[in-house]
Amino acid sequence: MNQLANVGDFCPNEACPDYGKLQKKQSKQNIKKHGFTATGIQRFQCRTCGQTFTATKGTPFYRRRTDSEEILETLAFLAEGVRISTLARVQGHKEDTILAWLKDAATHVAEIESVLLANYQLERGQLDAMWSYVAHKGEKKAIPRQKNKGSSGERP
Repeated sequence: MNQLANVGDFCPNEACPDYGKLQKKQSKQNIKKHGFTATGIQRFQCRTCGQTFTATKGTPFYRRRTDSEEILETLAFLAEGVRISTLARVQGHKEDTILAWLKDAATHVAEIESVLLANYQLERGQLDAMWSYVAHKGEKKAIPRQKNKGSSGERP
């Protein structure tokens, strides 16, 4: 039976000889638990390369100081149509921070959508509008104007 790998089942360090190799449950484990972060997230260490990593590696919550539930709640508010500036004022986070959460979430659309649909009263259309907003954020849609050649005073 095929199963998805969990964090801690293999080394995520691309330079490691055991990179991406799933551990066998019978043999000696290559990945060992290595304590917790200050926020209580499980840490792991590869015995081959010595690299440490957390359980949130490869997720939008990696290296975030804010609780994952608060980030998900903020994304749900964005899907509801609440403005980033309003969320920044109410929740006490910078607009740039909320925008970074949104852009990171866009790299994990399927996972974020499944959590938001299951845990918050959102509809698919709201999520589609949010992802459309993220895709167009930062794009300049203005059409450049052509300069009027006759207005400079030069003659052709």
